[in-house]
Amino acid sequence: MLFLLIPSQRLLKSMKLDPARMELLGGFFETYLKLNQQEEEEFSLELGKLDWKEADIIVQITTSWHERGRTVGKAEGKIEGKVERTQEIIYKYLTNRFGMESSAVRNKVQEINDLEILDNLLAELFTANSREEAHTILWNAIEKLF
Repeated sequence: MLFLLIPSQRLLKSMKLDPARMELLGGFFETYLKLNQQEEEEFSLELGKLDWKEADIIVQITTSWHERGRTVGKAEGKIEGKVERTQEIIYKYLTNRFGMESSAVRNKVQEINDLEILDNLLAELFTANSREEAHTILWNAIEKLF
């Protein structure tokens, strides 16, 4: 894959595309030309062989892709963190309010990875008056997944 990366970067640079098109093509290369550690090192060596202006432009292009990837990763991480935190709150609430402490209940709560469903589940659980009612609410939320 490395043998394609430098020529593709040169092609992008020579095309003088607007930022939106550059990002679109960059996304393609980032998706389909992923480098492993050895290829990253070889890429750096190849960059060292280029004229500094050309290398600088290529580094700017790849840096923008990495930055966008980090931004997307951070957003996904925040959502994942909210999901895990909401799952934990639900489990603690079921345990403390209704005595539903078990690995089976924890596993069932952890099956729900949709933040909207989790938020709705929590709101519904706050209205439950009995263990049976809480159990029914939990099972109804799990059924929404399928």
